[in-house]
Amino acid sequence: MAENAFIKLVPSSAKQSITVDEVKELLFYYKNITEKTGNQVNWEYGDSAFPYEIKEKDEGKGNWFYLHSTNERYYAILIGVDQESIRDEDGTERTQTYIQVTLPEQSTFGDKGKANEFCKFLAKKLQGELHLFNERIMYYYPRK
Repeated sequence: MAENAFIKLVPSSAKQSITVDEVKELLFYYKNITEKTGNQVNWEYGDSAFPYEIKEKDEGKGNWFYLHSTNERYYAILIGVDQESIRDEDGTERTQTYIQVTLPEQSTFGDKGKANEFCKFLAKKLQGELHLFNERIMYYYPRK
């Protein structure tokens, strides 16, 4: 069965909404900084840190994309952006944007490890609320 993790953009997050293209840009940034780290230590760390190609199908344009790997230790990770309706403590209703990271049934343990890394990176950059695959929650936003 597929597993899901969510990065929710709460009111105190750095951004209140995000697009699929902005998520891709953040992943390209992640790939870029890991390649630079590899250059500094004289090792091809970029290929190990991000062993995926970003691909998008026509039916998912603007809503989701996936990371596909040709490496035998990895398979795929699906990433999408959507919104949900949330009722606050005071009873007001608001719309909240979230990023969903899905591991399909064929995913490997390597995919799960990389997905956790990417989720933590995205949540930290966006100062979001990360709901991990094991249903635990990590808070990366300033709490009151």
